[in-house]
Amino acid sequence: MPAVGCHTIRVKGVDGEGVDCGIDRPSAYKALIEILFAIIAPLLLLLLLASLGFAQAESQICTVDSQLCKMSNTEQTFIMIKPDGVARGLVGEVIKRFEQKGYYLRALKMMNVPKELAEEHYVDLSSKPFYPGLCNYIVSGPVVATVWEGKGVVVTGRKLVGATNPLASEPGSIRGDFCIDVGRNVIHGSDAVESAKREIGLWFPEGLATNKPELKWVYES
Repeated sequence: MPAVGCHTIRVKGVDGEGVDCGIDRPSAYKALIEILFAIIAPLLLLLLLASLGFAQAESQICTVDSQLCKMSNTEQTFIMIKPDGVARGLVGEVIKRFEQKGYYLRALKMMNVPKELAEEHYVDLSSKPFYPGLCNYIVSGPVVATVWEGKGVVVTGRKLVGATNPLASEPGSIRGDFCIDVGRNVIHGSDAVESAKREIGLWFPEGLATNKPELKWVYES
């Protein structure tokens, strides 16, 4: 008699006689559960990881949105069109791109750069071997110094300008469209809000224009 909890089936043996075979149902159920767990557990883990990744990405998006919302419409950046940009007649193109984006021109002047100003502007690069050549390049011809104002203008301004190396700049950026060599990359843009404040004070010690444009067609509120 088979043990309690077993299921008996009759199979035909090699000699043609019927043979009773007992199947241990608890063991079978356990094996089935183990198989199902082996299949389902990885799927549940993947779903959990995907859920956590989505939650983290959503949190990062919310953080970025929050930071963008907190950006001031009066953020400013310093943009300088270098001697090669001026000589090639790109001043209007640069101004057009910033204005079409919706940024407000707060200051503009064309000038020959004193050597002392060039050295102070690039003082953070003074330990680099290319520093003397960079300063000589900036004083080699007139530049156009400008200040632009608007929400996120420092970061967005850098995107409009393009990567330092023109060959790495995206098409559509100023450097991506108008230059090839890093030593003749047409334009300078502040890389942070703090450096923008320092550069604006350096290049415009006399202050900026005080007139304000109508911005209701640029900002929602």
